[in-house]
Amino acid sequence: MRLLFVSHSFPPADAPLSNMGGMQRVATELHSALRARDDLAMRTVALRSSWKWVHVKAVPFLASLAVRLGREASACQADTILFTSMTTALPLLIAGPALKKKGIRLAAIVHGLDVTDPNPVYQKAVRRICGMLDAAMPVSRATGEELVARGLPPGRVHVVPNAVDLDRFEGVAASRAAAAGLSIAGAPPLPDDGFLLVTVGRQVRRKGFAWFIENVMPKLPERVHFWLAGDGPERENIEAAIARAGLQRRVRCLGKISEVDLVELYRRGQLFVMPNIVVPGDMEGFGIVMLEAGACGLPTLAADLEGIRDVIDEGVNGWFASTEDANAFAARIESLLDDPDGLRRASERTAAYVTSTFPWDSTADHYLDVLRSL
Repeated sequence: MRLLFVSHSFPPADAPLSNMGGMQRVATELHSALRARDDLAMRTVALRSSWKWVHVKAVPFLASLAVRLGREASACQADTILFTSMTTALPLLIAGPALKKKGIRLAAIVHGLDVTDPNPVYQKAVRRICGMLDAAMPVSRATGEELVARGLPPGRVHVVPNAVDLDRFEGVAASRAAAAGLSIAGAPPLPDDGFLLVTVGRQVRRKGFAWFIENVMPKLPERVHFWLAGDGPERENIEAAIARAGLQRRVRCLGKISEVDLVELYRRGQLFVMPNIVVPGDMEGFGIVMLEAGACGLPTLAADLEGIRDVIDEGVNGWFASTEDANAFAARIESLLDDPDGLRRASERTAAYVTSTFPWDSTADHYLDVLRSL
């Protein structure tokens, strides 16, 4: 196969953590997995940018792609072009018909918001792109349903769940340690009897962080703490929710943290929390952070909705609670507080499940199987 790999989601080579959300992880880690193969000839066209500048740089990059795609495909005699998101595939609005005439197969990975963004102009573009794609590879069943709702024939939808770079977390699950005394990003050390809930991710409304702080944390014993790593437009609302609930001592916004601190947070946390809420037009396509946590032996308690359902196997690598059901979230957490043996067994199950189910080598095989079938 001669593949042209196209992405606008690569971080700068000298600052790999400056633009590394779920979409970016998929693009870069899949690219690395494919580049290592000897049964594939691949040419790459990618925009490298920090998150701060990507929205500025993406416009001229995508505009130039509308002109460059045909030339790039010819340069490597590509028979297939893979776009790493529906946003990256926008140049097909101009270049698509000519590429189709040349017999080049067109495929895209689809994450969630890149298909559900409610902007009416963007939605019109998504529907047109759906009409040109030979295959779409949504990261979850929920994302696939959104594609079908926008006109993509079900036979062209091939769900390929995300994967996790296991090398990043090698040995972490086997070296898990108590949370007592942990201090990250200037946060005061966790007390000796502290039970640490952890979450990681871009702080946007659909993540439900502010809801969880105001509605669940007050129901939990004083020794339960909640630490949030990441940043985003909801940061101010989260800080306000902490203040309203009087939880400044137990809830900490850590901001962006280093890779070393992230691994330590996963290694010493006791439960990962994914308390998403429904926000029209902004879905959770998957949730790679749950795989990262799971690879470190940290089970997840998550809202039962959208793409999260393709990550958690109930009772194996975590548990579900109905979205915005504060009592259900609190009850599950309280059931784990005084059951260290049960939590240890859950940690072992989680690490075994994630490492066997979501490695990149088998996921890359899945992608290539779909592309070759075209």
